[in-house]
Amino acid sequence: MKILVTGSAGHLGEALMRYLQTTGHEAVGVDIADSLFTTRTGTVADRAFVREAMQGADAVLHAATLHKPHVATHSRQDFVDTNVSGTLNLLEEAVAANVKAFVFTSTTSAFGQALNPPPDAPAIWIDEDVASAPKNIYGATKTAAEDLCQLFNFKFALPAIVLRTSRFFPEADDDPELRGEYEDANIKANEMLFRRVDVQDIVSAHMAAIERAPAMGFGRYIVSATTPFVRGDAGDLRRDAPWVVRKYAPDFEAVYARRGWKMFPSIGRVYDNARARADLGWRPKYDFQHVIESLKSNRDPRSALAQAIGSKGYHDETFEDGPYPVER
Repeated sequence: MKILVTGSAGHLGEALMRYLQTTGHEAVGVDIADSLFTTRTGTVADRAFVREAMQGADAVLHAATLHKPHVATHSRQDFVDTNVSGTLNLLEEAVAANVKAFVFTSTTSAFGQALNPPPDAPAIWIDEDVASAPKNIYGATKTAAEDLCQLFNFKFALPAIVLRTSRFFPEADDDPELRGEYEDANIKANEMLFRRVDVQDIVSAHMAAIERAPAMGFGRYIVSATTPFVRGDAGDLRRDAPWVVRKYAPDFEAVYARRGWKMFPSIGRVYDNARARADLGWRPKYDFQHVIESLKSNRDPRSALAQAIGSKGYHDETFEDGPYPVER
């Protein structure tokens, strides 16, 4: 199978290319940046470039995007050009090339305003039934691109699957207060309970989506680490998250204590990946219990793939007040 991967110089694009190169698939990586995993250099906003890159493709893994870290450094038009027009170019050329599966990498940022519960309210349980409510141009353009995928399935029977991935970036958190209170590895370990996923599991979700897309037609799915929590924990998670975590991972405190780590006192949202596991046959391997078992053995809890890719950053320049400027 010939698979076109967009964004091949980015975190996920490189992960997809690294994986595909170990299989019998032919992978073509496209990106605006040169890299060891970029076959063709150009932008998805260029229709002629997309048409040439699409030739002979059986499937498309569309990971190229402007991200949240670009919101304060790029114009809204830049986001529309890449995230919306670029996706439209790919969809139209995929139909012309008779592509059998189109997988669009979206984001849980699409839920936007729905992710922040009011004060004293229970944690919000986020599944695919929660309505999107973007709060910035990143979320708005990603949801617009999702809708284009759905439209092209309806109008042209293009099998298209949307994967809303949670956090997987290795860079430091953009919240200075959080960075000041917790070690970076501590933050990421905590997030595996409710809003983070290992890039290896994202890759396996994309491969599962390619396989299931022709039979399914269209679907939107949350791709996040499997949470140990259940809906009934929502109130307690907001009031006393460590108490809830103790129920499911009673040994976490001793493991954390040896590193001087601590659990977040409150958790306000939980991503539920159950539908992706059921519909796609996806089997994620990396979760909070894996983190705890790895720490017990003094092993890096990240997958070998995540470790190989490392940190890329999102800008050529550096910033004094954080990993990237944040729109306020």
